[in-house]
Amino acid sequence: MHGSHPTDGLRDGRALTPLPKPPKAMILAAGRGERMRPLTDRTPKPLLAVHGKPLIEWHIEALARDGVREIVVNTAWLEEQIVAALGDGSRWGVSIRYSMEGRDHGGALETAGGIAKALHWLTQAADDVFWLVSADIHAPAFRFDGAAAQRFARSDAQAHLWLVPNPPFHPAGDFGLDALGHGLADGPGPDGRTWTYANLALCRASLCAHIEPGRKMALGPLLFDGMRRRRISAEVYRGEWANVGTPEQLQALNRAL
Repeated sequence: MHGSHPTDGLRDGRALTPLPKPPKAMILAAGRGERMRPLTDRTPKPLLAVHGKPLIEWHIEALARDGVREIVVNTAWLEEQIVAALGDGSRWGVSIRYSMEGRDHGGALETAGGIAKALHWLTQAADDVFWLVSADIHAPAFRFDGAAAQRFARSDAQAHLWLVPNPPFHPAGDFGLDALGHGLADGPGPDGRTWTYANLALCRASLCAHIEPGRKMALGPLLFDGMRRRRISAEVYRGEWANVGTPEQLQALNRAL
């Protein structure tokens, strides 16, 4: 992390009441996984196995380990398989709800649209926060840290993103990062670097509350807009991380120790 953390400041100059319990979490699992074909022709991408365990289960185990007890999973492609595989979450000590975009809307609503449809399960007020993670990344050591959630809740940011060094398949990266920990939409930070969004975030309900449930919308434009208003904070994550986007990437991950 570069410099001070924007979420260390207290909103309106005052401390807010500590979060009464860990935030809920949303796992994004609705995508078709076109680049992963033919593996995803009959198996939804979140159920593809890494070291013998479905991708999505790695996240559920990590969330449960760190105290999260309520999880929403959005689904679309072959969604019945995901529901059948995970059930109600009780085997991990969590409760899982399914936002079934395929059943209700005929297909995936994209990232922000998926969040908007599920928001009533994740939050009650515009200031409420929740974890967001994509099912098709592998970050086994990432901590869904309660202290990070507390810092974020005290800030005025609409989202806090974790970034990773640009992988070979995405050399241009997504965002810059300034010395105060704000994401930069329009180029590299003062260090001349850009970073890749790790698909790990804390979000505030207000980020997507304006989207009508059932509408398709991507998250990227909302993040870029928030960055230009200095409402998106970020930090670099240097733990093990992989985007599992192609059969070759999946094979490489399974070959690795």
